[in-house]
Amino acid sequence: MAKLTIVFGVLLVVLGVAGFVMTGSSHPTSLIPCWFGLVLALSGALASGNDAKKRMLWMHIAVTVGLLGFLFPAVMSIKSLVKAHAQQVELAHPAAVHEQLIMAFVCLIFVVLCVRSFIAARRGRVA
Repeated sequence: MAKLTIVFGVLLVVLGVAGFVMTGSSHPTSLIPCWFGLVLALSGALASGNDAKKRMLWMHIAVTVGLLGFLFPAVMSIKSLVKAHAQQVELAHPAAVHEQLIMAFVCLIFVVLCVRSFIAARRGRVA
């Protein structure tokens, strides 16, 4: 799971850099996925060791960051979509909403995979 965490971290970094470049490199908030991605990649790297307790700690930190990486952009993008729909206007920053939705989706997939892995690990210890 540690290698998969690094992969998801790299995906978020790529998303942030792509969003920054696609918006003309003028909106630094489009780099927010990079910070989440860096924390995930770092957590994955630190979870790669042999110590089971440290691996568990870093994977729980990673899934917490992933959950926050799902919740915040999901709420922000839904808020923007509802506001635009209620006022019957176009989105003020459609690129930001798209990036938030993609980040939320990527983080949701990561969290689901982590939870499944945690459940399998727990069943493996109990049995």
